[in-house]
Amino acid sequence: QVQLVESGGGLVPPGGSLRLSCAASGFTFSTRAMRWYRQAPGKERELVAAISGTGTGGSTTYADSAKGRFTISRDNAKNTVYLQLNSLKPEDTAVYYCNAYVWAVNYWGQGTQVTVSS
Repeated sequence: QVQLVESGGGLVPPGGSLRLSCAASGFTFSTRAMRWYRQAPGKERELVAAISGTGTGGSTTYADSAKGRFTISRDNAKNTVYLQLNSLKPEDTAVYYCNAYVWAVNYWGQGTQVTVSS
C-alpha cells in the first residue's frame, strides 16, 4: 500500500534552516508529482511546493510565501522527496505534510512539526 513518511522537522531560531524528507513506497515514485503542504494552528492546510514526475521534467512550483526561501527536490533512486527550508520565519511554524495523488486517491504522511522560535 502507499506510504509516505516524513522526517526532519524540529525547533529552529528565526533565520535558521531545516531539510524535510518524505520517504515514499507502494507506487511508482518517479512518475508521480509530489507535494509538500503545511498546516498552522487554526489555519487551513496550504500547498507549499510541488515537483512533477520525470515524465514532465521534474518542474517545480512554489507558494508565494515559499519562493526564494524553500526548495523542493526529489531523489528517484531513493523514492524520497525533500523540502529545504531556509531563512525560516516564525510564521513558517506548522506541521508539514507530504502528499501524493495515486490511483485517484490523495495520500498523506503523518506530518512533521516545524517550529520557528527564538
